[in-house]
Amino acid sequence: MFGRKKKQPIEITVMPRHVAIIMDGNGRWATRRGLPRTAGHKVGSENFVKTVDACIRLGLECLTVYAFSTENWQRSADEVEGIMKIMHAYIIKYVPELIKKNVRLRILGDLSYFDEESRRALLESENKLENNTGLTLCIALSYGGRNEIRQAVEALIKEGATEISEQSISDKLYTASLPDPDLVIRTGGEKRISNFLLWQSAYAEYYFSDDLWPDFNEEKLKEAIAEFGKRKRRYGK
Repeated sequence: MFGRKKKQPIEITVMPRHVAIIMDGNGRWATRRGLPRTAGHKVGSENFVKTVDACIRLGLECLTVYAFSTENWQRSADEVEGIMKIMHAYIIKYVPELIKKNVRLRILGDLSYFDEESRRALLESENKLENNTGLTLCIALSYGGRNEIRQAVEALIKEGATEISEQSISDKLYTASLPDPDLVIRTGGEKRISNFLLWQSAYAEYYFSDDLWPDFNEEKLKEAIAEFGKRKRRYGK
């Protein structure tokens, strides 16, 4: 009787400094199982935690996840409320774990959309983790790339800038001081960037996965990073 052929380990030859992920497919994952969309967001949140742990094991410097866009506020009130409840629960539960794991947290987005309690919870979480020196975890909440660039330019104008350079704009973005993403992963089978890190991803490599976000596990993350290592980055040269 022949045994099953042993699967070869995934070889990662080049490790990106910064991986960004568009976590798409939570709602469809739930719908296909006859569950409410919020059930998909809950499972997706659990997978987010697993992904952070995987990135720590891989030694990644920076991970940015697209959790909620400015456009997502247009979803049904029930779905938005469900997402917000899940977010609050995970902040309370997960921040102590992130402290132990030496993870630094950055929230990227326009927090004016949130109520005062939510804003305070998010900012307090950032402050509790600001001195950590391990993985930098950026969570894009109420985020839109065009709005981010607009706000950066407005800030420069208000400061009386007479010249606006690429560097001066970068310094006013939510991601100021962070490396630009090397690899942007989108799950869920869609092939678009959805207003995510438009400025920062000018020369990022893109990887599109057909897996819905709750099914995108550590092995699939490694496959994406291994594919990144095979590409030749020329930066227009």
